[in-house]
Amino acid sequence: MTVTEAPPAAPEAGPVVHKRPVRKRLVPYWLLLPGIVWLVVFFALPMIYQASTSVQTGSLEEGFRVTWHFQTYWEALHEYYPQFIRSLLYAGTATILCLLLGYPLSYLIAFKAGRWRNLVLILVIAPFFTSFLIRTLAWKTILADGGPVVGVLNTLHILDVTSWLGWTEGSRVLATPMAVVCGLTYNFLPFMILPLYTSLERIDGRLHEAAGDLYATPATTFRKVTFPLSMPGVVSGTLLTFIPAAGDYVNSELLGSTDTKMVGSVIQSQFLRVLDYPTAAALSFILMAIVLIMVTVYIRRAGTEDLV
Repeated sequence: MTVTEAPPAAPEAGPVVHKRPVRKRLVPYWLLLPGIVWLVVFFALPMIYQASTSVQTGSLEEGFRVTWHFQTYWEALHEYYPQFIRSLLYAGTATILCLLLGYPLSYLIAFKAGRWRNLVLILVIAPFFTSFLIRTLAWKTILADGGPVVGVLNTLHILDVTSWLGWTEGSRVLATPMAVVCGLTYNFLPFMILPLYTSLERIDGRLHEAAGDLYATPATTFRKVTFPLSMPGVVSGTLLTFIPAAGDYVNSELLGSTDTKMVGSVIQSQFLRVLDYPTAAALSFILMAIVLIMVTVYIRRAGTEDLV
């Protein structure tokens, strides 16, 4: 009996791999290229230049050269630490006021405005169509000594309390910390309202109905449902308000006095008047480092998944 050998089994076919052309794989990088070039030219290179400036020594007449003089950072921080503390205090106070004023308005726009929603949003955005400088100068008229605002505050004896706290001087508001904080609050309030409105507008209204069906009071619904779900907007709004407010110098220059100078004013003066470029660059990097550390800690403590 003859035994016939079976033919060899055909090799198993593996999964078919479709390789994308190299040109298609590079498309996302080509799309990112303009943004990367923009960041390199207008952010990375200026930062590197500023870093090198902060460790230079010399004068405007003799010229500046890099000598790795890191002592400039300590000298700048030691001499101008009151302005740093004042900037963080004013910016923090303005941020809290923006949150207290902006949250109710954002809630109103998101849930109660109805057909007036677009109109109210336009009114919120309208100040952006006016120069930042003009808006700040307008507050000099609003807070003038003989103006109606100061008269109302005097009638309500509010200036007595703020004067005791050191935020005003007697019956005067201009050239005081209160005037600077008012200017910061007004100018940066839209930066708080818009992220809050966006976050609140995304909340499903059926969640409020469900909370009501479970016998939750409006206060409990806000505390347990609305506010936790709006935390991404709260965090975004506070960051968009605090960061530019900490480096602002226009409000302290126009509404304040020599006793209310913020670190932004010092940096501006060192760059454009004193012409001490290393000190100005060092102050800029110190401010950036302080704000970056505070923002990082704040975001981690807030624990919002949308931002971490």
